[in-house]
Amino acid sequence: MSIGKKLASRSVVMFGLRVGGAGFIFLVQAAIAQVWGAEALGDYLLAIAAANLLAVVMPLGFQTVGTYFAAEYGAKSDGRNLRRFLMRSFAHVFVIGGAITILGWPVTYLMGNTGEHLLALWVPTALIAMGTAFTFINTTALVGLKRPLMGYMPDMVLRPALVITSFAIVALTAGKADLNAMLWLFALLLLALEAGHFVLLYRAVRNVPASSEHQPEPSRRWWRFAAPWVMITLAADYFFDINLIMLAELLPRTDLAIFGVSTRIFALVSFGVVAVYAMTLPEMFEADGKKDAEALSRRLGEANIVAVLLSGALFLGVTLFGRYLLMLFGEEFVVGAWPMSILCLALVVRAAFGPAPMVLSMRDKPFDSLPAVALGLATLVLGNMALVPPYGLNGAAISAFIAISLWSATLWLIAWRRTGIDVSIFARFRARACHQL
Repeated sequence: MSIGKKLASRSVVMFGLRVGGAGFIFLVQAAIAQVWGAEALGDYLLAIAAANLLAVVMPLGFQTVGTYFAAEYGAKSDGRNLRRFLMRSFAHVFVIGGAITILGWPVTYLMGNTGEHLLALWVPTALIAMGTAFTFINTTALVGLKRPLMGYMPDMVLRPALVITSFAIVALTAGKADLNAMLWLFALLLLALEAGHFVLLYRAVRNVPASSEHQPEPSRRWWRFAAPWVMITLAADYFFDINLIMLAELLPRTDLAIFGVSTRIFALVSFGVVAVYAMTLPEMFEADGKKDAEALSRRLGEANIVAVLLSGALFLGVTLFGRYLLMLFGEEFVVGAWPMSILCLALVVRAAFGPAPMVLSMRDKPFDSLPAVALGLATLVLGNMALVPPYGLNGAAISAFIAISLWSATLWLIAWRRTGIDVSIFARFRARACHQL
């Protein structure tokens, strides 16, 4: 079976599981909106956005390159450095996460109205962030060790089940809106889940032999890759969590909830693209290590086609049926259908330009991605200031679309100039045209 067919089949399976898990999450969010009100849902989405951003910070970037180094050390049978890398990653979460949980709440006083809402929910939000950070490490390492289903399964299926359980218990026992209690219960259940997830990782790592030779810890190399990837991950995978916190000062709480639901649907759609490239990384790494430019180009091309077709199909699905999904949250949420379609169209653009940051890191140029990331975030800030006050939700969606498109195109151009590799889907079409000539 070709790598393209493998990617398509695995992506469909994982995306199906992700859709099922996300479906349960949407039901819970709809229930919060219907039972506790749109403002409570806005606070919930704000707390989850803050937890996601904190979770990216806690491992100090090591989770962002977990798949890369797990794939490298697994290919080289270098179990010693694999264990060192993971121990360092978990230590960062314990130390930084503990400090943020205990001492981080004063930061909320600097965040205006957004901070007022987060202050009351700070400790459970920070604990959810720690559980999410452990999820990142466990998942990325297992994907790098060619166990993607084992890596993604807890986050795709079990985490949504914990959200449902937390809401159901609090809603049935408290008799009133108690978001703080729900977040506390979810945080404790999530930490317990990730303890079990770690056991699966431990068993996978144990199968990688450790060399008996003494080797210095390559910590400088870890930091050189991890530092830029923190910004890349924040801008790419948590772009809308950053945006949601920005918009908390520009949109009414109900509109914030509507936009937050739209971005969660976007996050679900984007997972398919992220999974395609994550599963391709071990094969890409092996091809690059063998200096096989043809194999690397072929793997990139097949991954790009799968990513673009998947994102395009999901964009059409959201455009046709998104409004009916939003109706589950209440009639006032239907106005988010058009902004949601705009956001999903941005994912098609992002997939078309390919995995530029991944290729730059493979060629030992991770910092070259940062100018494009900074440009994208600056464009988002300026776009929000210019478009959100007059145009509301539509302005927020258009601002995000412009920022994502500009940053994706800039990353593609930087990668092409710095590595000589065209990571976009256009490269495959050009190659076919040349072959036919």
